[in-house]
Amino acid sequence: ILTILGNSAVLATAVRRSSLLKPPELLTVNLAVADIGMALSMYPLAIASAWNHAWLGGDTSCVYYALMGFLFGVCSMMTLCAMAVIRFLVTNTSKSNSTKVTKSTVCILIAFIWLYSLLWAILPLVGWGYYGPEPFGISCTIAWSKFHNSSNGFSFILSMFLLCTVLPALTIIACYLGIAWKVHKAYQEIQNIDRIPNAAKLEKKLTLMAVLISVGFLSSWTPYAATSFWSIFNSSDSLQPVVTLLPCLFAKSSTAYNPFIYYVFSKTFRCEVRKLQCCCAWRVPYFSSDNSMENPVSTMWSG
Repeated sequence: ILTILGNSAVLATAVRRSSLLKPPELLTVNLAVADIGMALSMYPLAIASAWNHAWLGGDTSCVYYALMGFLFGVCSMMTLCAMAVIRFLVTNTSKSNSTKVTKSTVCILIAFIWLYSLLWAILPLVGWGYYGPEPFGISCTIAWSKFHNSSNGFSFILSMFLLCTVLPALTIIACYLGIAWKVHKAYQEIQNIDRIPNAAKLEKKLTLMAVLISVGFLSSWTPYAATSFWSIFNSSDSLQPVVTLLPCLFAKSSTAYNPFIYYVFSKTFRCEVRKLQCCCAWRVPYFSSDNSMENPVSTMWSG
């Protein structure tokens, strides 16, 4: 619920401000699309299976669930990587060259991210790698246990780990370390805090917001990655079901964090959310009957 409501607010804000969106903000919109896509395509099936205490459906639904998770997961990771690279380029580029990151460039980059994610997601369907159930039995993912069982599974998991996890994560870390060093040197040159330009303060705020988004995503998925790699080198039966379940739930919760980060750091997003609240409060009594003001539902919604 938090994922759908929060990211829907992000998308609604983007639609209302479509003509004012800056190129890097399109990546934020893409991240919201990936998060809400994961919530709508996966969570209902996982919740129903949890209530059922067993996976609902057969192999087809298992493959569907794993494919959606892999697609949106890789898309989110690559979007965060692109955000870090663009923030690094903007921070380390002079104003005269800052126009190089255009909307068309970012749109092409977003298209590449989706194609790259889709390619990796469909590879197990065409014979390289496997999808399978999680050890606790109520969701599906990449078949990590195939790492030792076949050369096919070994090559896929190793390649996926390097190109979809390690390389993007190292890129994100390197970019933000570079930005932090650049900001540190710039602030050292300005001894008086009152003389720091507003543009520099805004740049620092945007960078901190991007860092928190990346840290939230990586920290959410790290426990899941740890348990997955444990199952590579050890039998999944050696872990209690709750030990494998909790990291999976924690990883999925990463889709709900970003709107809260935007709300804290972005004054524009806070204003747009308040406008959306006002619109919703106005529309309910407007579309009601003549005595709608006496309707407790309308009054509650307006309140």
